[in-house]
Amino acid sequence: MDIFADINEASTYALVGAAIGVYAYHSIGGAGLAIGGTAYPIGLCAFAGTGAVVGLAAFGTKKSVFG
Repeated sequence: MDIFADINEASTYALVGAAIGVYAYHSIGGAGLAIGGTAYPIGLCAFAGTGAVVGLAAFGTKKSVFG
């Protein structure tokens, strides 16, 4: 079925995006968000999660343009 191919491709895009997020975290060395005199750390999970979301967005864009 075509649905299984789409699920496999979407999970591949998410996995590659998460790996790129982890690579960015280790290259940059972490980040922080300063609001109102307090600082909040942004860790590895946030980078990996953001990378997975970006990967899924790339998959959705590919599917909407190329079908």
